[in-house]
Amino acid sequence: MKEYPVEGHEASFLPEGEWKMVWNDEFDGTVLDRSRWDYRLSMMGRRHPAWTDRGVTLDGQSNAVFSLLLEEGRPVSSQLQTGYNFMDEPVVPTKFGHDHLQWNIGKLKRDLYTHTFGYYECRCKLQQHPEAWWSAFWIQSPVIGASLDPAETGSELDVMECFDYGEVHHHNVFTGGYGLDSKRASVGGLKGLDQTVFHRFGLLWDETGYTFYVDGKEDGHIGEYVSKRPEFLLISTEVKGYRYEDHQPVKEAFDLAGKDFFTVDYVRVFDPVGE
Repeated sequence: MKEYPVEGHEASFLPEGEWKMVWNDEFDGTVLDRSRWDYRLSMMGRRHPAWTDRGVTLDGQSNAVFSLLLEEGRPVSSQLQTGYNFMDEPVVPTKFGHDHLQWNIGKLKRDLYTHTFGYYECRCKLQQHPEAWWSAFWIQSPVIGASLDPAETGSELDVMECFDYGEVHHHNVFTGGYGLDSKRASVGGLKGLDQTVFHRFGLLWDETGYTFYVDGKEDGHIGEYVSKRPEFLLISTEVKGYRYEDHQPVKEAFDLAGKDFFTVDYVRVFDPVGE
């Protein structure tokens, strides 16, 4: 790996070769750039109770701060995304012409930013209490699962997920959607990570597959389910418990509301020079 300097900000750690930055957010200023990011509020056709559009602030020191907070008495946090999955938006009742027929998907939205092959990197400081909520940096296809061919309709690429203190979960690649046709490949994962400092999490996505990096060191390669379609970026946090059978947040999230944070320094996308 080699350093790629960015004036006024921390450098990136990139694979060998020549690279050019094609998209980035350094989170400068005090207002989130809504031309780059939108809040994800729904999942699989339903408004998700764990998410809010009030959980991200910019601290004026080039960081996006994700907060665990209480909203109407329940613990919530935020997810940011640069695009939209076509199955997420809730269905609004309508008709097909005069017929009482309806496609079972909601209103489609135009993506803010999507990209294919390249290098993706996020520098962040993990939450201190993953017993209450989890964090992630990942990439998703807008139409994942719309066919059985990942090259055509894409895969989910999990660059970083933190569910337990000092641990980064293994990196996942999902394809085929999130139902009967879902498939997964996994690699890597780390324990003993210092969660009090910033770390860099990277993904090299090319025709050979997906190579994952933590702080400039390779943490595994997956050569399956290679997507060749543009996909969008997500920075996620979510209170634990809402996905359990009873859909109730864990007690620790109530206790830690307003006291724990997930901090993102930057997100950057690079292409090889000449491509």
